[in-house]
Amino acid sequence: MATIRVQLADFDAAAEAEALTRGRADIGAVVSFVGLCRDEGGKLAALEIEHYAGMAEAEIARVAAEAEARWPLAGVTIVHRYGTIAPGGRIVLVVTASTHRGAAFAAAEFLMDYLKTRAPFWKRARRANGALEDWVEAKSSDSDAAERWRA
Repeated sequence: MATIRVQLADFDAAAEAEALTRGRADIGAVVSFVGLCRDEGGKLAALEIEHYAGMAEAEIARVAAEAEARWPLAGVTIVHRYGTIAPGGRIVLVVTASTHRGAAFAAAEFLMDYLKTRAPFWKRARRANGALEDWVEAKSSDSDAAERWRA
């Protein structure tokens, strides 16, 4: 059973990985990914991220269950933040654990590709000059990366 949280508060990636593996001698690999807010060369003041409460958690849990069905995972933790996040701030965490590294790496990449392209989050940039941009669409390169998992 995956741990899924969508939250306003920051998270501690090391503490989340420790909680996932505490007391487990069957885990041989832990892969973690932390997505950070970039400053885009000083042009970005913050990202504003919104979500549909309840639906976001349910959709992420559904895809986490798909990852658990595809790979022999011993655990999954996903934390995604919403609200206003300044450059350098943590946005998303994916932690996967398995007996062997291959499954942990593949599952983490699969989950991040989903989160970047299809998870029910909306983001827009607040520029350093004060401008607020329209909602951002997924990049075609992110969509191409996610498409490989459909096979």
